[in-house]
Amino acid sequence: MNETQTPADESVQPALPVSEKSERLQCSLRKLLRNSGRDFFLDVVLEAAPGFTILFGASGTGKTTLLDCIAGLTRPDSGRISIGNRVLFDSSKQIDLAISRRQAGYVLQDLALFPHMTVAQNVAYGLSNSPDANQRVRSMLEALHISHLGPRNAREISGGEAQRVALARTLVTEPEILLLDEPLAALDSPTKSRIIDDLRRWNQTHRIPILYVTHSRDEVFALGERAILLDAGHIVAQGTPHEVMNAPMQETVAQLAGFENVFDVLVQAVRPERGTMTCEVAGDGSPLLLETPLVRGGVGTLLRVGIRAGDILLATSPPIGLSARNVIPGRITSLVQHDVIVSARVKGRVEMVVHLTLAARDSLQLAQGKEVWLVIKTHSCHLMQR
Repeated sequence: MNETQTPADESVQPALPVSEKSERLQCSLRKLLRNSGRDFFLDVVLEAAPGFTILFGASGTGKTTLLDCIAGLTRPDSGRISIGNRVLFDSSKQIDLAISRRQAGYVLQDLALFPHMTVAQNVAYGLSNSPDANQRVRSMLEALHISHLGPRNAREISGGEAQRVALARTLVTEPEILLLDEPLAALDSPTKSRIIDDLRRWNQTHRIPILYVTHSRDEVFALGERAILLDAGHIVAQGTPHEVMNAPMQETVAQLAGFENVFDVLVQAVRPERGTMTCEVAGDGSPLLLETPLVRGGVGTLLRVGIRAGDILLATSPPIGLSARNVIPGRITSLVQHDVIVSARVKGRVEMVVHLTLAARDSLQLAQGKEVWLVIKTHSCHLMQR
């Protein structure tokens, strides 16, 4: 069976032992960071229960440094890190456990497999003093569906297979916490989905804290039980993936959560009986009025509105009889194809980005300069603090 195949009967796959540890990670630390010549403090207080906690944010916001501090690769300037009652680091008590004693599994995007070893030897690397090493390696290879790779040399396997081997090498040591730094970033979607399924299954039986760094919105929803968003070393949003990604109240969250269109707005009218507000967007010529959901803030409040490019519909004639409350005329200024998605820029009183399928582009005969109408539902307008 090659890496892209799945077993015919999942029910006969070996089950991994259920962990009895189920301890929480508690972390409070400060670390001075330098990013592109700009100094800022990684200053976080977080608690991660058993299961997946997603760390999300732009590059250079401190996500990898946070994992390095927990693993013992980087020493915080101050703070405390513990798993249950076991203290890994405490600056006030001068506790700083060695990496080997932290029982933290760490998988990076750069897998660093030993190319001169077989797959089985790579997985067994951290079990040199274990009397049952061979059995544990066999069980782990079976659990991740790579038993057939055991005797093969590590340089002879595919990228997806290498990622499974790297995970197996870490998981076989039975860590008390698992740190994953964009481990699937270089893989194609089908391979990524299968490995995510394996991780989810492993998590169901072990239930240890797992911190998972990603830039992928899809991975946040696929894996996350809880999401934490970092910006410039600080936690700016946390909660369920839905709460963090779909209801942003800060522009930083909105941009990272995939809101391509973000504008300043002024609240012009509040209609509690309808659950809506009318907001004015500054633009060229006469102001643009948008109907948005009702949020806290009265007439005259300055807010920001975020609209996802994929939430906007395009029409080539003035639409009628719609439930959507916002219909905005404009003209296409550019069309750019990205794989199977077409990104259109439409200029009216404001400029907006719209994402379309190839079929929609062709059936509507869209082209630069074509007059169109943007159709935006009220609840596709997400309001946030300025």
